Amino acid sequence: MAAEKPSSKGQAWFCTTGLPSDVIIEVDDMTFHLHKFPLMSKSRKLHELITEQEKSLATGRTTRIQTPSESTQELDNDSEEKQEIQEEQENEEDEEQCHITLPDFPGGSESFETAAKFCYGVKIDLSATNVAPLRCAGEYLEMTEEYSEDNLISKTERFISQSVLKNIKHSIRTLTSCEGILPVAENLGIVQRCIEAIASKAAASDPSLFGWPVNDGAANYKGGNEANPRRKFGNATRAGAATVDSWLDELGLMSLSLFRRLIHAMKALNLSGEIIESCLIHYAKKYIPGISRATRKPSSSSTSLPTENEQRELLETIISNLPKEKTLRSAPNATRLLFGLLRTAYILNASEACRLTLEKKIGSQLEQATLDDLLIPSYSYLNETLYDVDCVERILGYFLEGMEESSATGVEGEDENISVRSAALMLVGKLIDGYLSEIASDANLKPEKFYDLAVALPDHARLFDDGLYRAVDVYLKAHPWISEADREKICGVLDCQKLTLEACTHAAQNERLPLRAVVQVLFYEQLQLRHAIAGTLLGADGGTAGEAERLSSEGAGEEDEEENETGRAVAVVGRPQEGSSTWRAAVRENEVLRLDMDSMRTRVHELEKECTTMKKAIEKIDKMGTRGHAEKGGWRAKFGCKFKTQVCDSQEPTVVDTRKTRGHRRTQ
Repeated sequence: MAAEKPSSKGQAWFCTTGLPSDVIIEVDDMTFHLHKFPLMSKSRKLHELITEQEKSLATGRTTRIQTPSESTQELDNDSEEKQEIQEEQENEEDEEQCHITLPDFPGGSESFETAAKFCYGVKIDLSATNVAPLRCAGEYLEMTEEYSEDNLISKTERFISQSVLKNIKHSIRTLTSCEGILPVAENLGIVQRCIEAIASKAAASDPSLFGWPVNDGAANYKGGNEANPRRKFGNATRAGAATVDSWLDELGLMSLSLFRRLIHAMKALNLSGEIIESCLIHYAKKYIPGISRATRKPSSSSTSLPTENEQRELLETIISNLPKEKTLRSAPNATRLLFGLLRTAYILNASEACRLTLEKKIGSQLEQATLDDLLIPSYSYLNETLYDVDCVERILGYFLEGMEESSATGVEGEDENISVRSAALMLVGKLIDGYLSEIASDANLKPEKFYDLAVALPDHARLFDDGLYRAVDVYLKAHPWISEADREKICGVLDCQKLTLEACTHAAQNERLPLRAVVQVLFYEQLQLRHAIAGTLLGADGGTAGEAERLSSEGAGEEDEEENETGRAVAVVGRPQEGSSTWRAAVRENEVLRLDMDSMRTRVHELEKECTTMKKAIEKIDKMGTRGHAEKGGWRAKFGCKFKTQVCDSQEPTVVDTRKTRGHRRTQ
């Protein structure tokens, strides 16, 4: 059989057996010069076609034998006619070979070449990429087990069931190879079996490994490192890490229709959202450029990118199949990719429902986002700002809605979930403060937009308002032309009680803040200093009293029974001493408070003197100008001072009224 090694020559394929070929088969643009017997022994279809061709050739040969004999009798002496006879005889030899054309052959000429080698007894190498076309070729040529033992159909079916369907990567490759032979492969059930195998293997993987196929990693490390189980487990984990990207990247070779069917099959098996989300993200990164900012350029393996309409259809398919619930292991990298999908949705002008679905998905895990993720450029000409503030505001609204729903449906006693929700809320508060500081320098950002986004979060979302104060300061610096009412409204988002001492010191010297805000900052700064000093003194006095009490108790315990009366006398004397120390602490506290109040009154008087000086200067300017513009209280309207000049007594009712006024203004 060594002489039966086939070889390809251009567009013609010859079998070098030493014998002339007696059958010619055309498949696509390739012509195969073969022999009848090997083909007829394996294929029922070729046997029928060759037999039919032989009958037609035999009938035509009888007719052609009479034609040259008559022509030679009539033209014996004509040399030209003799040449024609010779040409006709050569054509007769060519026509003795059977000529068969196989249209729409599954797998094309390459698949038929492998099937022809199988008919000649040459050993063929089956793989995940060629087994499906060969299975369809065997069905086309009717190479069944009933016609010949150990035929092509049984051989390929055995390979599919024993090798392909037991490995997720092989199943993906076989499914991908079915795209060119879909009608036949679909009828034979190859497509459905591969989809079910991929879904079942993915379902059997460990969700904690984010979709890593455990079976493949265990198979690769089955024989080694049995003496050290810990080392064996580490090697298997590293093997799983190398395998996860390999079989997920294989999904990118599928067409969109097959990938959509695979995702539906995964959802039918109730696979974890982590595995489905990872499959969708990997497939989107393969065909949609620019999702990840780290990889702006398309991969070199992709020969051509899909069109804009195809990318839009693909994007809408990806987003519509994303799990709506928050996955257990949603990493910041996954959240970053979701923001990349959102930017691409705006660029490709995807449907509004598609964008809203993605915004809700991002809102469910907003605490894992970064400031760079929130900086979404404005892709519409209707937005005057540099960044899309409305989109971030909607995402924040979805996040707060999710927090309210989780708190409403939560069971009493779930302290752990409450702490997790509060931690997530504080992370989002810090994130929004940073976003406000970033967009505050935009000259086109209106005060209403800044105010609405700043007050969208509840009060307990911020432990300190230093980040919010920084954003307010940047906004006032970038917008010096806004009115005094807008300045007071912007500063109204601050809670002076949540400012640290550093922030209070900066705010007290900030010329951009309105006078009302500066006074509030000074008041609460003095209040904080008073509480800090009082707490320090009380702590020192409490420590001294406790030490004295401990010493007196130890002294009483060491006395003998004979000196009980003396001990009682000492105890009686010690009580007045203890009361006198408490009285001294109270006197000291009152003195400190009185000094503190005096210093605060002094500072308030200084501010009032400055206001009086400013009032006199403004009155002089008004007198020098037109009298028609001079109005009662004009300097108050210009400088935003809506209160009358009075000495602040710093009593408790004033503090309460100030808090109520601030809360009422925030609700408005």
